[in-house]
Amino acid sequence: MTGEGTAGNGSPASALEADREAVLAANQRLYEALENGDLEAIEGVWLSAADADDKNGVTCVHPGWPVLRGRAQVTRSYMLIMMNTEYIQFFLTDVEVEVQGDVALVTCTENILSGGEAEEDGELGPLVGGKVVSTNLFRRTAAGWRLWSHHGSPVLTSGDDEDED
Repeated sequence: MTGEGTAGNGSPASALEADREAVLAANQRLYEALENGDLEAIEGVWLSAADADDKNGVTCVHPGWPVLRGRAQVTRSYMLIMMNTEYIQFFLTDVEVEVQGDVALVTCTENILSGGEAEEDGELGPLVGGKVVSTNLFRRTAAGWRLWSHHGSPVLTSGDDEDED
């Protein structure tokens, strides 16, 4: 971040940094809610019913999925993901934040570790890793920064192109 002058209390630079930190915290809440299987927390990260309805106002693209529009479809998608995932953990890298007025853009790489269903009760299922490049668009609301749009795109790893030999 480039700055002009000092970033003392109340300066534009300190306000921008406070916004960046608040956006990063909102972004982190999305991934923590997913890791914890907390649908209520996920709903709290997204724009509220005051800013988006069940048909419009928010969009979400999970890797390999079509565009989902509205709170109902987006919430349902996270519910389905959590119902069908035994374990999931996100390690975010390459996190970049840009704030422009009341809109903020976060790009990052989601390094995902997930686990499938165990073959036998009491055992751990297999762990699988993957990478997704994500773009999260936030809007400032009276309740703070809320997710407006999420788009995740899978990253092909070197092992994905082994058939070319």
